[in-house]
Amino acid sequence: MNYTVFIIRLFTALALGGVIGLERQWRQRMTGLRTNSLVAMGSAMFVMMGALISGPDSESRVAAYVVSGIGFLGGGVILRDGLNVRGLNTAATLWCTAAVGTLAGCGFLMLATAGTLGVLVTNLVLRPLAHRINRVSTESESDQHKILYRFQCTCRAMEEAHIRALLLQNVGRTPLALIALRSNDHETGDRVDVQADLKVIGRKDEHLEQIVTRLSLEPSVTAICWKVVATLDTEEASYISENLATA
Repeated sequence: MNYTVFIIRLFTALALGGVIGLERQWRQRMTGLRTNSLVAMGSAMFVMMGALISGPDSESRVAAYVVSGIGFLGGGVILRDGLNVRGLNTAATLWCTAAVGTLAGCGFLMLATAGTLGVLVTNLVLRPLAHRINRVSTESESDQHKILYRFQCTCRAMEEAHIRALLLQNVGRTPLALIALRSNDHETGDRVDVQADLKVIGRKDEHLEQIVTRLSLEPSVTAICWKVVATLDTEEASYISENLATA
């Protein structure tokens, strides 16, 4: 392999990785223009290095190590947020970028270009389709009854603001919708009852238990509980939500 071929393949991988990275950068994902460009260029360099090494099937052997090595990089962008997992699509995009770079490094420039187009179509065209499917799935759940929960915890008065903020933060990590949040002075005077009304489609008791587990770790919390207030259809839930919110 001469220098001209090496440079052509290298910068082809760089350009194709940059095209994939532009889409990721535009959507403000964790891995953007530079990361995808470096992954594609690095994959190409490793494969071309295998071509420079004497021995049969040296390129394929190096490519196999690239495939396994990119898994560590992809695993670093996968994050767990409560019950949700974020970064899977970003990790898969990095994996495909490495494949594009590997193809470019092996000299299959047209195939690498086709792979780049495939990644872009997946991220740009299939994304709205996935959202549409999710929306249809959500609409199909509307026939289920809505559950109205009431959550209450008692804490020291001086820690009221912290407990309210912590409660809102943990509710935001669940499918529960907050209807109303209020604080009432306890009979003792130095305690406050923080009460939240929440609604959700179908029973989601496990999410209430998660919130209870988290807030019970706070030293200022002396009592904590939740209960199902009502099981409602859509119109009843909307009516009660409006009244609770304005109460």
